Amino acid sequence: MHILASTLRKTTLILLVGGFLVACSAPEETQTSATTDGPAYNTSLNVTDIMNLVLEPASDILWDSGGWILDASGYEELYPTTDEGWAYVRAQAAVIVESGNMLALPGRAEDNDAWMIYANGLSEAGILAMDAAAAQNEEDFFQAGAQLYSVCTACHQAYNPDILNRFDDED
Repeated sequence: MHILASTLRKTTLILLVGGFLVACSAPEETQTSATTDGPAYNTSLNVTDIMNLVLEPASDILWDSGGWILDASGYEELYPTTDEGWAYVRAQAAVIVESGNMLALPGRAEDNDAWMIYANGLSEAGILAMDAAAAQNEEDFFQAGAQLYSVCTACHQAYNPDILNRFDDED
């Protein structure tokens, strides 16, 4: 009986230690096609298309909807004057947020350094504009437009300096 109890304790001990070792070992890695291949993004629009067809029109609407003009004709405020007008510029700011994300996608990002900082800055400026439009806060909306301009200018200077001079030839 003593031998049987001793054998049973040894077997139990071995099973416990073995179970402990299995539980503490690294998990088996399973691979799926999504993690192996990564998600599939449709990046058939190139950066120029995104700039010309998506980002620039939305940015122009924001810039044309914030601030004021003082000229020979007089003084004119550009801010929306209705709830619908503020909702419209808020929607355009959302386009700017997502444009930053589109520019950061693999296949479009020029690098993982400054390009990503500018793409994120674009999205941040869009969020600021969305928040200001939701609050119908003219000063914050103007400042968001200024931040957007700064991000665009810095990115163009770093990655496409010729775009800053595109109007010089039209004089």
